[in-house]
Amino acid sequence: MTDYQATAAWAQAADAADPLRAFRDEFLIPPHAGHDSAYFCGNSLGLQPRAVRAALAAELDDWAQLGVEGHFKGRLPWMDYHEFVRDHLAEVVGALPSEVVAMNTLGVNLHLMMVSFYRPTAERPAILMEAGAFPTDRYALESQIRFHGFDPATTLIELEADEPNGTLSMAAIERALAEHGSRIALVMLPGVQYRSGQAFDLEAIAALGHRHGCVVGFDLAHAVGNLPIRLHDSGADFAIWCSYKYLNSGPGAVGGAFVHERHARAVLPRFAGWWGHDKTSRFRMGPEFVPTPGADGWQLSNPPILALAPLRVSLEVFHRAGMARLREKSLKLTGYLEWLVQTQLADVLDVLTPADPARRGAQLSIRVHGGRERGRALFDHLMEHGVVGDWREPDVIRISPAPLYNRYADCLRFADVVRDWRQAG
Repeated sequence: MTDYQATAAWAQAADAADPLRAFRDEFLIPPHAGHDSAYFCGNSLGLQPRAVRAALAAELDDWAQLGVEGHFKGRLPWMDYHEFVRDHLAEVVGALPSEVVAMNTLGVNLHLMMVSFYRPTAERPAILMEAGAFPTDRYALESQIRFHGFDPATTLIELEADEPNGTLSMAAIERALAEHGSRIALVMLPGVQYRSGQAFDLEAIAALGHRHGCVVGFDLAHAVGNLPIRLHDSGADFAIWCSYKYLNSGPGAVGGAFVHERHARAVLPRFAGWWGHDKTSRFRMGPEFVPTPGADGWQLSNPPILALAPLRVSLEVFHRAGMARLREKSLKLTGYLEWLVQTQLADVLDVLTPADPARRGAQLSIRVHGGRERGRALFDHLMEHGVVGDWREPDVIRISPAPLYNRYADCLRFADVVRDWRQAG
């Protein structure tokens, strides 16, 4: 779409022509001053699907009416509940159903995956990650290095941004692996970098890492539900993610993990739990742990039903919308937001996220001219006027037009509020 216009009439017409427009009505939009807010914070906490309340009520009713028998006789028996999200989750991340599992949270899953896939030796102890990674990853990787008796100062290799707006080129990853590849046990990079919004080529990184003999894993917290992902085809060894951002599954929602099928029956060290034991013999209560083949074998405990119900609802929405259609809308919607910044607001805002649509998802990271104080002032002004984004230190405003519920009119409202702030200043 190249005929963008900064008018309410154009935005309304574009929204009316949107084939996915009805999905907005399936979400609860936080109000502001008697109207819907312009909610651009799905990259931090996605909105609540309307159907979640009924889904939770149904499980509470089964608990009330059936007690423990809800494990076997409920409308969706709890014994198998995590399997009710499996197929749609596999669709969203481009994996085989046996390669994915909804469990725990991102940080827990990252540690569980590293127990199995980070196996440092004296010759190959290092982990490659990006500088400025989300603290969860930085803390987990450093603690795992220390746990294995190595020093993060020499064993954690952090890739510094080499592009003007703080993004990282594929060439920089290639250089790092050419220099350090023989020492690197694990390449651990994001699908989308949380602060810059840069999307990475998972397949290219996995192939490069494997050529150098490294295990390759990805943190997909900001990529799942945002971009079409092909985890199986990427060849990655493992991946982890959370479900409360683009997957709209609620605060602190159940996370997820991917383990490539080539590791489905591999004899790997792991922190074992009862629910990871082979399903066919789990209730024999034997002393020997026999892992379920595939990602299910990394489960620790029985699934939290009241936490999985919102994820099941959200994944059904994604199934109906389709990641290909969501990506098509996302490209147009984020493109419109970028066009507004460049043509209407270039004197006050810079976009840090890559201009190439293939290198970004539904997020623009924006810096305000004049430094942190001015940036924070604009962020506060946006929030006061019902335009909800988020702030990331030291000076970045993140605006994320999620295609399931955001509109062209929301993007125009962002631009109008920034324009009013500029004029008032």
